[in-house]
Amino acid sequence: MPSTPKPGISIEPLTAADWPDVRRIYAEGIATGDATLEREAPDWSHFDRSHPAECRLVARSGPDGVVGWTALGGYSGRKVYSGVAWESVYVAESARGGGVGRSLLEALIAASEAAGYWTLLAGVLAENVGSLALHERVGFRRIGVQRRLGQDARGRWRDVVLLERRSPVVG
Repeated sequence: MPSTPKPGISIEPLTAADWPDVRRIYAEGIATGDATLEREAPDWSHFDRSHPAECRLVARSGPDGVVGWTALGGYSGRKVYSGVAWESVYVAESARGGGVGRSLLEALIAASEAAGYWTLLAGVLAENVGSLALHERVGFRRIGVQRRLGQDARGRWRDVVLLERRSPVVG
């Protein structure tokens, strides 16, 4: 059962006006060394082209503004996979551990099902235990580990845990 966002948090569509905050939060995640293998956040144009508008959301906190974001990205250009997407979720350093990530993912799941997605995939670095636990709490299951898939900014080869969530109502 979806949780209610914590008091003072609202989940809303991500717009171009949110991009400076979204990019800052993305950069905070990159700086942890455990959120992604990306070295820098993309520009708005690339982000806008690669994430469907109906499945990108922000979490807002009254005085703090945007405190997190989530979005879907493409899985394949083949029509047979049109209902499958990669998922990303990032929470501002100042808001981690307070339920923002869960609220975002639960809202994204509902939006993705409304848009016809039946499978969401996530690739989480093996050391990111908080993200792994979050994904499992909202219904993702581990389907494998890609060993030494990519190098991080320090040159270390990193394992990526693959997770998926299958919709019980779409597909």
